[in-house]
Amino acid sequence: MTDLPALKLLAQDADDLAVISAALQDAVAKIGDIRWDASARTLTLACNRFRWESGAKKGERIRSALQLGDVTGVQARKLRRDAKGAVVELLSVAFEPGEAPGGAVLLTFAGGGDLKVTVDCLDVILADVSQAWSTPRRPGHAD
Repeated sequence: MTDLPALKLLAQDADDLAVISAALQDAVAKIGDIRWDASARTLTLACNRFRWESGAKKGERIRSALQLGDVTGVQARKLRRDAKGAVVELLSVAFEPGEAPGGAVLLTFAGGGDLKVTVDCLDVILADVSQAWSTPRRPGHAD
């Protein structure tokens, strides 16, 4: 395993969010690890992200948390929210501007599912929360 520091990233504009999206490409999570707290206005996704930045031949994963703030609504499409143990693979995270400074953050998953998260402003944090571990499985489109 590599001795890279844990990621701690903040996004407050679309360019920042593109960096977070790249770090999260091919992250896997269970549906039950996606939580919207309407009273706190947050959406949190706990996942195992592939550490593309490690450059390790076998690959590494690390437990990470993505939190979106100032959330006013969440819409799911083609995601079975009742299947808490179902695993989803995150492909990208993008910002769709709306009435400034708000808009929507779109989390796109393999298989055609997505979450559209309406926000008053872009306030996104990604943080690694564990030690990395080796994995023999690299996402298929790598190289």
